[in-house]
Order: sequence, then structure tokens, then C-alpha cells
Amino acid sequence: MTIKPSDFQVQEGNKVELDKWPTEVPPAYPSTKAYQTLLDEQVNELSDLQRLLYASNRHAVLLIFQAMDAAGKDGAIRHVMSGVNPQGCQVFSFKHPSAAELEHDFLWRTSQCLPERGRIGIFNRSYYEEVLIVRVHPEILRGQGLPDADIDEKTIWRERYRSIIDLEAHLFRNGTRIIKFFLHLSREEQRRRFLERIDEPDKSWKFSLADIEERAFWPQYIQAYEACLSATSTKIAPWYVVPADDKKNARLIVSRIILETLKSLRMRYPETGAERQQELLAIRQRLMEEEPGS
Repeated sequence: MTIKPSDFQVQEGNKVELDKWPTEVPPAYPSTKAYQTLLDEQVNELSDLQRLLYASNRHAVLLIFQAMDAAGKDGAIRHVMSGVNPQGCQVFSFKHPSAAELEHDFLWRTSQCLPERGRIGIFNRSYYEEVLIVRVHPEILRGQGLPDADIDEKTIWRERYRSIIDLEAHLFRNGTRIIKFFLHLSREEQRRRFLERIDEPDKSWKFSLADIEERAFWPQYIQAYEACLSATSTKIAPWYVVPADDKKNARLIVSRIILETLKSLRMRYPETGAERQQELLAIRQRLMEEEPGS
């Protein structure tokens, strides 16, 4: 399979029905060895583009990962970004808001972590939790200190979508490119991965009864994701629905989408002007005049 990012992109204005989006597609690799070769090639290319992003210092890139539990967000981030200089990339995971964070609007805590120009920021979960888990569990709204008049479940989600779209448009106008990934996992594959976690010490430590309890809300989460993806995928900040039942394939798809986005920025290294060229020549001359071993 040749990976075409457009095959996974949610077009602006389209209504998403996730049962029509596959959780698995023909793999882009014929063997595990071929997968590793392809991933290494894409990781190396991504590393080169990240250095160019940093040197050109005109854009920032924000990657957002959302998914059901066990969909492979951590693994995708770890494998795809493995070759990127840590100085040019930061990962933030957002769980339950702290007491201090609840004293602010729902976009405040993530806004503190937005990437600077020249850098890649990664949100493992994000402000989208506020229209996903909070929508599935609306009782959370009552603990957010909002005025009673603003807690109207008929309008609040639409209003939050608008706040998110406005934020992302503002970031785009100021040079940040946003790529949003929904790792689309089947319920059966989640069950299988949960069972594997129980028997693997390096994974079972983060597995709890709460994960199983949330699994009971699967239909509600699917509805929340469908509404969110439909309302907030735009031309400037698109959502990509990545089939996640095959972890290796998902990583290749994610890395290809990131690469194509970075290439579209038409970045270049800073030009060396006449004055800078003279400075470099002077530096070269001084180095050449040094006594060997001095």
C-alpha cells in the first residue's frame, strides 16, 4: 500500500461516521524487516526536516494525538519521533486537570505548552478531552467552576468547538501548523490488547479497573468522537483518522502525514549575506593561522 495522507483526512464540513472508517488497511510493508527499514527512512527524513524547521525559525508544528485506551498513542509518538533532536521537540500528556487549572478556562492549561517557532510540540491527549471525556461524563462540568447559566448541554459543546476552531485559526495565522491524529481502534482489538497488558509486567502497571469501566462507555465515546471530528476538522487544522489495529502500519501512516506537512512549509536555511560571508572568511583565516596543537 502506498500511503496517501488524503485517504485518512477528514474533509472540512464532512459528517464523520466512524463505522465507515476502517480500523485496519492493507499494510504498507511486506515484512517486519521492511517495516523497520521504511520507518527508519522516514524517521531520518523527519530528523532532517526538524533541523530545517529549527533553522528557518518561521513555523511551529503541533501534533495532537487522541484515541481510545490502548490505541497506541505512546508507541506512535516514541517510534515516529525517535530520531528527532530532543531540544527541538517536547511531549506533553494531559490527564485530570489540577485544582489550579480548574480555576482557568478549559484552553488555558494546554496554551502554556504550545511549541515555540522552530519546534515540534506533541500533545498526548489535549484540549479535545474537554469535548470528549467531559461530554461522555457531563458531571465533570459541574466540577469546573463554570457559572450555572453556562452549563447548558444543548449548547456548550457547540460553543467549545467554536473556541477550539478560533484558537487553531489564531495559531495558524501566527505560524503554527496543527496536525491532529485520531488513532481508530476496534473494540475487539482493544479487548485483545487489554488482555495482553495483564500478562506483561512492563504494561500491567498502568492498567486498572477504571480502564475496563470506561470501556463500557464505548458507544458514547464513538458518538463524542464523531461529533468532534465532524465539527473541528478544518483545512488549516485537519483531523486524520488513522487505522490503529495494526500498530506498525499506524506508525508509518502517522510519520508520512507529518513528513508531507513539513515539506509543504517550503522551508529553507537562512541565506548567507555578504556581511556574514566576510565574517565566516575571517573566522576561517584565524583558524588557519593557529599553530597546530596550540
